[in-house]
Amino acid sequence: MAQQRTTTSSSDTELSRFLRARRTQTSPEQVGLTIGPGLRRTPGLRREELATLAGISIDYYVRLERGKETRPSPSVLDALARALQLDDQEHQHLRELAAHAARYAPEPPPPPSRTVRPHLKLLLETMRPSPAYIVSRSMDLLAWNPGGLALYAGLDDWPVKQRNLARYLFLHPTARELFPDWDNQVRGCVARLRAQAGTAPDAPDLTNLIGELLVKSSDFAKLWERYDVTGRKRTHKTFHHPHVGTINLTAQSMDLEGTPGHRLGVYVAEPGTPDHDAMLLLDMTVPEPAAKDEAQPRAQS
Repeated sequence: MAQQRTTTSSSDTELSRFLRARRTQTSPEQVGLTIGPGLRRTPGLRREELATLAGISIDYYVRLERGKETRPSPSVLDALARALQLDDQEHQHLRELAAHAARYAPEPPPPPSRTVRPHLKLLLETMRPSPAYIVSRSMDLLAWNPGGLALYAGLDDWPVKQRNLARYLFLHPTARELFPDWDNQVRGCVARLRAQAGTAPDAPDLTNLIGELLVKSSDFAKLWERYDVTGRKRTHKTFHHPHVGTINLTAQSMDLEGTPGHRLGVYVAEPGTPDHDAMLLLDMTVPEPAAKDEAQPRAQS
């Protein structure tokens, strides 16, 4: 599957790839251009059209998109963001890509620590029966309480080191049945990985996962080529769980202070509701040995 990806030059940067993806996905009609009769061979905007909309020279834009210009000014970035109608998150991502391109070094930075501090493990326990877990920037499951593991039905069948929420969404046979809005879930997942990889394109923890999914999942490969960095974020999620039935939960996630790249995810339900009762049952579905198997690996970095 990896061989099917668009061929790019060796000078390509994440900045150039992002600009090219956004240009080809932006139609002339979206930006108010009137298109005359005749066949357009270029999907989306032509380079010269985008350069004109942004008020920059065509030659300069071509150099940007080919990765030969890596230090665009803030005003050029803002003009391109307006021309491409980027939202705030995409605009910020464009700035981050430009900053990374300007200081690019061939040596990848060390991967973030995988160590979960003891008080955070205790925090997960105090959240019961609410399903809760901690994930890395590449969405590896680093720590969890019983409900946090059981919510993703079948994930406990995988070895601890293989438990990754992106891998689960695309490769586990239960995922499509668990999420009635699977399409939306995977779009958000890929957008998050794209945003992470954009500013750390050589990080092994990200490249290894992305390479695996490109090879094993045609769905992932198609979404990866779109270069979306924003997804629809829904706080209310529905699960068609094989053990507790349909359960509607409210989701919340947040970065953890002092542990770069680690995020806490938690699901809650109003006490006294059928969803809360299902959550209580879910908290008791993980066998005790499975609940303990995170203790040793999680202490490693």
